[in-house]
Amino acid sequence: MGLSKTFSASDVSVHSTYASRYIRDSPAKYKMPENSTPKDVAFQMINDELMLDGKPRLNLASFVTTWMEPECEKLIMDSLNKNYVDMDEYPVTTELQNRCVNMIADLFHAPHEDGEAATGTGTVGSSEAIMLAGLAFKRKWQNKMKAQGKPYDKPNIVTGANVQVCWEKFARYFEVELKEVKVREDYYVMDPVKAVEMVDENTICVAAILGSTYNGEFEDVKLLNDLLLEKNKQTGWDTPIHVDAASGGFIAPFLYPDLEWDFRLPLVKSINVSGHKYGLVYAGIGWIVWRAKEDLPEDLIFHINYLGADQPTFTLNFSKSSSQIIAQYYQLIRLGFEGYRNIMENCQNNAMVLKAGLIKTERFKILSKDIGVPVVAFSLKNRSRYNEFKVSENLRRSGWIVPAYSMPADAKHVALLRVVIREDFSCTLAERLVSDITHVLQELDMLHPAAPPAIENGHLKVAANGLLKVPANGVANGDHKVAANGVANGKA
Repeated sequence: MGLSKTFSASDVSVHSTYASRYIRDSPAKYKMPENSTPKDVAFQMINDELMLDGKPRLNLASFVTTWMEPECEKLIMDSLNKNYVDMDEYPVTTELQNRCVNMIADLFHAPHEDGEAATGTGTVGSSEAIMLAGLAFKRKWQNKMKAQGKPYDKPNIVTGANVQVCWEKFARYFEVELKEVKVREDYYVMDPVKAVEMVDENTICVAAILGSTYNGEFEDVKLLNDLLLEKNKQTGWDTPIHVDAASGGFIAPFLYPDLEWDFRLPLVKSINVSGHKYGLVYAGIGWIVWRAKEDLPEDLIFHINYLGADQPTFTLNFSKSSSQIIAQYYQLIRLGFEGYRNIMENCQNNAMVLKAGLIKTERFKILSKDIGVPVVAFSLKNRSRYNEFKVSENLRRSGWIVPAYSMPADAKHVALLRVVIREDFSCTLAERLVSDITHVLQELDMLHPAAPPAIENGHLKVAANGLLKVPANGVANGDHKVAANGVANGKA
């Protein structure tokens, strides 16, 4: 005799989560549920759905850190409940942020004396950092134009068309005209010559990218600085440079120490960098540093007095956890210059392993540069049967998340795949990815076979060998058989 059980409205799990009535119900989607849910059931329901997400470490689309040491993760968990803006209550956290700003400014060769505090702040990411930098440039330009009795209502900013979307957001939100230098095929970053040509009296700054989102390439900040110095000299303007080093700011100092892109160049007035990218911290931390105090207008700064000392603050966000700031300080002192250099060298070496493997297939054109962010960007040489988007789609079956996308305007016909090499992407994974890409290509070749060779006037076209005569019996020179489908078999 079968037994049945009727669940009451107040019934909770009998033996396990999966024996409870909650598993039979659809989860709340549009309204808060009337009744509470047991904590183990709530956890299991959410955890089960999250299994359908991709694996962060196989997400090769993202520059964002996906692995940290357990000791740092413990610091993060222990400080999640500390609100960063409560400086009175958490003065040590504020001190750790200031130490990070000083170290990063020094890494970027800010011209301050030993023991002198640098000018900068922690942000939620590079997007907020760029907003703050842009506001500082706009306000300085406005103050200058007002003092000269000139119109100050039409500011503009010059960038490459390859900039990240946060620059477009800044321009739209804060009413600044965005003047973009178009990219072109085989030149996918801002051309400094064209950028300087676009500068006028209303240009608040030129933004250079150290590590393009599209292919990881560094823009030539040194050439931009030199050309802009000459134009400023000729015109009497003082147009400055901002460097968006979101991706490359924690790469260049360790892999390319002699590359001049930072405060060693006189027109570079501010730099942003993402701590949650190659700063090796989980998502939610960015940094903005200025060359000197005078580069950040005082009327944009708010002052908080705590423990008898003045604490300047300049942010768009307010409440946020202290955890990512503490994690950044951990990484800076835990790894030091030596540790960061070793990690970045490993990333670059593994990028070269992946690049070599892709070249060996003879199926791809490499669009990334050896000097830049450890990124491998590549496109198919032959797109007649399938494209990069198909390759990306098929790689998902093996767990890999490899994005396919098009280049910006004037190069939109160029599609590519991009792999970001992060700290936790090993040589073993690079070799495995090449193997899986090769397997995907073989599958796609079978699904999308090449069209049979064209036959004209009894001649078979073979590109590598010219024309092969095909008699009525289908045999050419005794060595080449043409099957019914028109495909030549035998020796080519």
